[in-house]
Amino acid sequence: MTDVPLSLPVAARRRLNPTLARYLSAFRTPRGVIGLSILVLMVLAALLAPLLFPGGYDQQGATTFAGPSAGHLFGTDEFGRDIFVRSVYGLRVDLSLILTAVPLSMAIGTLLGLAGALSGWLGAGVQRLLDVIIGFPGLILGVCLVAVLGAGWFALFLTILIGGLPSAGRLARGAWLSQQDREYVLAARVLGVSRRQLLVRHVLPNAMDAIVVNGAVWMVIGVYIEAGLSIVGLGVQPPTPSLGVLLNNGLRFVVQSPTYIIGPAALLLLLAVGVSLMSDALNEAVNRR
Repeated sequence: MTDVPLSLPVAARRRLNPTLARYLSAFRTPRGVIGLSILVLMVLAALLAPLLFPGGYDQQGATTFAGPSAGHLFGTDEFGRDIFVRSVYGLRVDLSLILTAVPLSMAIGTLLGLAGALSGWLGAGVQRLLDVIIGFPGLILGVCLVAVLGAGWFALFLTILIGGLPSAGRLARGAWLSQQDREYVLAARVLGVSRRQLLVRHVLPNAMDAIVVNGAVWMVIGVYIEAGLSIVGLGVQPPTPSLGVLLNNGLRFVVQSPTYIIGPAALLLLLAVGVSLMSDALNEAVNRR
């Protein structure tokens, strides 16, 4: 019996390296390489936009509704502004949303899901709260938040964050329920291992694979939530661009400039494809063990 307390933390520590290696192996597969390359290029373009286009996204020109050309890759809009430049700046909004709201949503959702390990009634109460959130589709939830907070980046951020809580919470709670009666957990309890240590060393590692993949999938959903709310005018407000805002403008002026919508739509699709490929690669990697 004296060897058991020592073996528990050692096993937990040894597990971290294979887990990290498994995640990294996802980015060596064809899907992972393509998806990561797309996302890295988009992040770099968004970060370097002020250096690449020092005139900013609101610089107006003399030619309106011009078609794609060497000088204006996506053409110009109703004010003569370069749609390509505005699309690159719009990437900053979309990426800032999914790269901040989604990880935070997964972290908070995981903590809420593990509340049941601390108290049965607290866990049941949290699950009822998550059930209520599930009853609101992402766009409906966004409309409700916009009605309270007003349209803008923060409302989009909260929509993506709150919408992702139930999936992460249920995955974490499921991991706890599946592990709490295992022999090693019962043995650890007899030996005086605290619940906090059990959660950190055993439950979280078992839930992490599913939560990571779920986070990647939710990033794709976040992209479409931003686009869906912005298309109906509930996203960031002009003149600030986002890909959804540009789609909204393109739909309004599709008669005057049929090509207006093509560039922003292509970037939105490319962003979604890149994140989707990464989520597929991660899912394949964690299921190979």
